[in-house]
Amino acid sequence: MWNRIQVLFETHPERLQVAEFLLKNGFSVIKVARAIGVDRRTVSETIRAIDLDSKVKTIFSKLESAGPSLRAAAKQLGLGVVEITADNPSKIGILANASRVLAEHGISIRQALVDDPELNPDPKLTLIGDRVIPGKAIPLILKIPGVAKVSVY
Repeated sequence: MWNRIQVLFETHPERLQVAEFLLKNGFSVIKVARAIGVDRRTVSETIRAIDLDSKVKTIFSKLESAGPSLRAAAKQLGLGVVEITADNPSKIGILANASRVLAEHGISIRQALVDDPELNPDPKLTLIGDRVIPGKAIPLILKIPGVAKVSVY
């Protein structure tokens, strides 16, 4: 895909830089207020409140983008997506066991996205495989200790 993007912008190096930045940081960084449907002043006040709390400010200032998620584009890329909700997100082995189930079905994981339960009130584990996830893998994932729900896209 990167080669295709390079070809698209080969005569416009600045546009290639913009495309690379967007890939690394995601498209949602633009227009936060519009993206979440709040007034811009709300976003400004939120930033100001974060800035006043040194511990919270430190956390926000140290966060880094994990890169773009393939989730929304998975179907167009011929990839499979399985989203796992845990009844106890701190349970050890959910990622390892879910990965094992996919491997046993011949699926190579292209991307794994794990929400931190300390930072996200509804954390999910999203595994994106190199092909559609077969239905017979779902009951096996549901049997993993700690797994409450499985969605396949």
